[in-house]
Amino acid sequence: FLDHAMAMGADLIATGHYARVHHTDDGVQLLRGVDPGKDQSYFLHRLTQEQISRVIFPVGEICKTEARRIADDLKLPNAKKKDSTGICFIGERDFRAFLQNYLPAKEGEIINIADGRQVGTHCGVLYYTIGQRKGLGIGGDMGPWFVIGKDVAQNILYVCNQDERTWLYSDSCIVSNVNWFGAQLPHEEMHCTAKFRYRQKDNAVTLRFMDEHTAFVTYPQTVASVTCGQEAVFYDGEECLGGGVIENVYREGEDLNVKILRTAAALRK
Repeated sequence: FLDHAMAMGADLIATGHYARVHHTDDGVQLLRGVDPGKDQSYFLHRLTQEQISRVIFPVGEICKTEARRIADDLKLPNAKKKDSTGICFIGERDFRAFLQNYLPAKEGEIINIADGRQVGTHCGVLYYTIGQRKGLGIGGDMGPWFVIGKDVAQNILYVCNQDERTWLYSDSCIVSNVNWFGAQLPHEEMHCTAKFRYRQKDNAVTLRFMDEHTAFVTYPQTVASVTCGQEAVFYDGEECLGGGVIENVYREGEDLNVKILRTAAALRK
């Protein structure tokens, strides 16, 4: 969209993201939106400084309530429309039903990591996320249940109940394909905050870059449901520093998913 707009002779483009751009002598910064409940800088962390310099975010400087008031004053038909909670490019459709158009469903076992017993049946491991609680279809009085791991090759979903939730917690991870907004990567350890999923609270972390695009991230206080394949986005106060893809997740120096699979294999012998 940006390239097309520039080719047509536009100076800038505007989008409806709740984020802000701050121009400095050294370049531009991507900042959180003023409304903390609607901030969308998490989704924009892969943009480049060149791209950000040509974008404005008009609603990023106001809260959603003010945006609704302006829309109401202008008599726009969507002034009182309910907030969208779906994925923007598929609309308000069932996410699992959408994925089934592209990822074939294959039923398999749901295994309790505490004792190795089958506690249910899933409709395909690719439809579930780490930390997921709803939609597992597990009965009984031992719940609630949480997804803690997947064995894609064996088509097994591993879960734990409320009393075993420590399986969800990690203390470090490797983040790859990092897009960093600053002119230079930090050469020393850097203290900042991170979000490992959207709407998550800020987590205090320490970054150490292993190479130009890979960071080792530690959080000794532990964080639940840090999941491989999701995005880790880093912040310094209001400024979004960039982010990348979570590659491996560890607890006490051990790959957490490998530990889950090894524990489950031992229980099932």
